[in-house]
Amino acid sequence: MITRRTFFKLLAGTAAGILTLGGYAGAVEPLLRLETTRYKLTPPNWPKGQKLRIVALADFHACEPWMPADRIASICDHANTLGGDVIVLLGDYISGMKLVTGPVAPEAWAKALSRLKAPHGVHAICGNHDWWQDKQAQLQRLPETFSHKALRAEGITVHSNTAVKLGSEEHPFWIAGLEDQWAYLTSRHTQRGLDDLPGTMAQITDDAPVILLAHEPDIFPNVPERVSLTLSGHTHGGQVNLFGWTPVVPSRYGSRYVYGHKVEGNRNLIVSGGLGCSIAPIRFGSPPEILVIDLG
Repeated sequence: MITRRTFFKLLAGTAAGILTLGGYAGAVEPLLRLETTRYKLTPPNWPKGQKLRIVALADFHACEPWMPADRIASICDHANTLGGDVIVLLGDYISGMKLVTGPVAPEAWAKALSRLKAPHGVHAICGNHDWWQDKQAQLQRLPETFSHKALRAEGITVHSNTAVKLGSEEHPFWIAGLEDQWAYLTSRHTQRGLDDLPGTMAQITDDAPVILLAHEPDIFPNVPERVSLTLSGHTHGGQVNLFGWTPVVPSRYGSRYVYGHKVEGNRNLIVSGGLGCSIAPIRFGSPPEILVIDLG
């Protein structure tokens, strides 16, 4: 039989374990860890001899004290050391959390992001929280948010169902960026997107490879094989990953696109675990990360 003393020792040990895990999930992993996750792949029909390094950052969710402007600047300085030919930002610069001590002004986080530098530039899309936290954009059904404007004011190219051709004459490539798939809140549980995949693809005028930026990975089943690689954020890798079990994933496909490199047919998707937190300021088993993707 378990004695009273043994019972309280077990209880104290369990409580200490819970507090330790809570401290790790609420402070160490979201605030102190930063991983560099690397992928190497050659998508089908990728031009022979063409190499491209993409550095991708997603889901900053700027706020005090979890993601202040100085931390964003530090992450960007590290990203600049990773040798990206092009840097992409995959949306959600704004925090929707209530457990914060204060907001970070768009001008401040955009200024921090302006430190990013790459030979073929910095290319951004916006995410659902950029739309949801902009009350004016929601009420007036505006075509863009203050996040679009803040990024553009700092010289960052912001894509909204647009495509641009980059690279050299010998090794060109396209960056195409979709507008958010959950942009407008129509009720508590439904959203209306502003994404236009056919219209975006129609802007691509030759057979150079295409990199598609889409905040939510849910678009992937509709992406044509013409796209060499789709890059997404949004899911935070589940944000809480209990040894492969992700209890909450904001996707109608559940855990199908929760994280990492996915291949379906001749199509490739990479989903970033992101950098910040949504809903609650915790991360467990899904540390903040920067992606480095080598193609070719």
